Amino acid sequence: MKAKILDIAEVAEKTGLPPSTLRYYEKRGLIRPAGKNGLRRQYDPEVLERLAFITMAQNAQFSLKDVSSMMPTVKSIALDRAAFSAKARHVDQQIAELQALSKVLHHIAHCPHDDHFECPKFRKLLDNTRRGTGAKAQA
Repeated sequence: MKAKILDIAEVAEKTGLPPSTLRYYEKRGLIRPAGKNGLRRQYDPEVLERLAFITMAQNAQFSLKDVSSMMPTVKSIALDRAAFSAKARHVDQQIAELQALSKVLHHIAHCPHDDHFECPKFRKLLDNTRRGTGAKAQA
């Protein structure tokens, strides 16, 4: 049994992407309609997986050009594992920096000193910031 063809409105509803984005992705060659019903584009259900991959890659800060190179044909995806590994390391670094920043903010919010400038830990944070290490030094 053949899978149900989806029109552009259904794809937009299922993905949360506006039709203008779907048309843009089509123009960039990232997706391809199965045909048209009148003026409405129609898509195979597999387009939902491609769109999920595009969204995931963009969330990982890959450009559409990068995504396009990972999708050489409409039916295939060629993942660059090294690029994904590098992105994962970058995200891990960002997480560590944000966790360190969170510790700094919590210290400032709950510092036992009435005057933060009398707090040795706060002064150390200021020194680290002045040297350019900031919250990173607290990780």
